[in-house]
Amino acid sequence: MNIAVYLGSNVGKNPVYKQAVIELGTWIGGNGHHLIYGGSESGLMGHLAKAALASGGTVTGVEPEFFIEQELQLDSITELIVTPDMHTRKAKMIELADVFITFPGGTGTLEEISEVISMLCLGHIDKSVAFYNVNHFYDAMQACFDHMTNEGFISQANRDKISFLSSIQEIANWIS
Repeated sequence: MNIAVYLGSNVGKNPVYKQAVIELGTWIGGNGHHLIYGGSESGLMGHLAKAALASGGTVTGVEPEFFIEQELQLDSITELIVTPDMHTRKAKMIELADVFITFPGGTGTLEEISEVISMLCLGHIDKSVAFYNVNHFYDAMQACFDHMTNEGFISQANRDKISFLSSIQEIANWIS
């Protein structure tokens, strides 16, 4: 399974995020899945990719040229795809992935998964989307999606396509 993970290029303040992302990377690699991510060595992104590789997995990074110029890429990954810009990066990650997991992160993380969710709701893709709700990070996001549904801005059918998971076991069950 090609699993795209959107996540922070910082580690965050709470060490639980680093611990959980290493666990996620280890699970992805150790179960024969292929990680697709933003290609960076920094923050949670680097920890995820290194854990997937260390557990025997393969990793594709998709990184825009301007990050390469800043030498932010992780050189030890299996494959690095360099794109001219962020728009092309997002399109390539969507093309390559079978499923999408959103790990805690910042505005870039939300921007990338928002495009995936919009494409899903419009029927342009038919792929699974989940928020990995580590440390209750996405509780407010889940409440927001529920509120949008209750107020008639998202259909229940589309809301049902967006999962919120809080453990590796839930992710394993969701993927199978």
